[in-house]
Amino acid sequence: MLKDEDRIFTNIYGMHDRSLKGAQKRGHWDGTAKIIKNGRDWIIDQMKASGLRGRGGAGFPTGLKWSFMPKESDGRPAYLVVNADESEPGTCKDREIMRHDPHTLIEGCLIASFAMNANACYIYIRGEYIREKEALQAAIDEAYDAGLVGKNAAKTGWDFDIYLHHGAGAYICGEETALLESLEGKKGMPRMKPPFPAGAGLYGCPTTVNNVESIAVVPTILRRGPEWFAGFGRQNNAGTKLFAISGHVNNPCVVEEEMSISFEELIEKHCGGIRGGWDNLKAVIPGGSSVPCVRGEHMKDAIMDFDYLRGELGSGLGTAAVIVMDQSTDIIKAIWRLSKFYKHESCGQCTPCREGTGWMMRVMDRLVKGDADPEEIDMLFDVTKQVEGHTICALGDAAAWPIQGLIRNFRDEIEDRIAHKRSGRVAAE
Repeated sequence: MLKDEDRIFTNIYGMHDRSLKGAQKRGHWDGTAKIIKNGRDWIIDQMKASGLRGRGGAGFPTGLKWSFMPKESDGRPAYLVVNADESEPGTCKDREIMRHDPHTLIEGCLIASFAMNANACYIYIRGEYIREKEALQAAIDEAYDAGLVGKNAAKTGWDFDIYLHHGAGAYICGEETALLESLEGKKGMPRMKPPFPAGAGLYGCPTTVNNVESIAVVPTILRRGPEWFAGFGRQNNAGTKLFAISGHVNNPCVVEEEMSISFEELIEKHCGGIRGGWDNLKAVIPGGSSVPCVRGEHMKDAIMDFDYLRGELGSGLGTAAVIVMDQSTDIIKAIWRLSKFYKHESCGQCTPCREGTGWMMRVMDRLVKGDADPEEIDMLFDVTKQVEGHTICALGDAAAWPIQGLIRNFRDEIEDRIAHKRSGRVAAE
């Protein structure tokens, strides 16, 4: 279990002062100029050594991503874009950083931007996050007033501007290239890759897009050293991580824990156990709504990190938004609700996703009621495979995976419902 002195986010629950003065008292903005004086290569090497992988869902190594930015400018400016469009259902970790500990993010933006030769950073915040935007903007204003950002930021000799941009509440804008399109004032639709943002991103300039948590942990890693951060979690799954646990636990919460903690320990220590006890656990979605669900009995001993959940359980850590469902859950209806969400949020650019999400939702409609033929279960699975991997962005995968998880793990329930409906014993509504 993570000790209090090892926590990066010291005000995640808003118990302390979130202002600049409070943040400095808790050790933020301490020696920022000294870190930057070590130079770009040093910062990127330290980030690589720390083993930090992106905290937005994909888990791509952060230091490696930064190193893709051009070393020398060809005359174009470079940009850091922070993805604060936290729209994945079940995920609510970045909002806690922005409203209670915003200076961790602003200091991280300065250091990361310097490391990538970017004099400007844009934070793209979700449309629904009104209060979070106010808290973050107030913190940015404080940082400007204190000379920590702006001209000669934090007395480093580096000029750095930071802008907060409010989205309009579209899930698709959480995809990095759709986010860039939206930031440029266009419709939020993903771009073809390549070119990748590091070659041609915002306004056609070199750009790196990182998640809020990925950037907010940077200053602490550099202050304490990469070995400290790499000391948590298993090989290739290093560091501490914010877990957002919701659903049928006794105390839903957002908590910072070390990677590779077991699911059982996470739930028992921080959530007061499963509602109705462990025997009442039916299913868990371990990483936000777009990863496949896992049967409860397989989840108890699960290790909460990228590689275990993907390799052993065929799911994923994603954003570490753990959605817990007990036996009272109508699992077919729960997954139908997710397919309805993805159908609604598809941008419509790619035919497999535009047509497939609606088609999958309509079949799910019938499965919920038991009105389908047993053969349609395999047909639905087949269609998810035709959508998955055949779209510009990962929304197609996100729509396909929950349904695949349902069919793999709870096929018996779907078949029972169809059989009951046919025999006329149960009016399944």
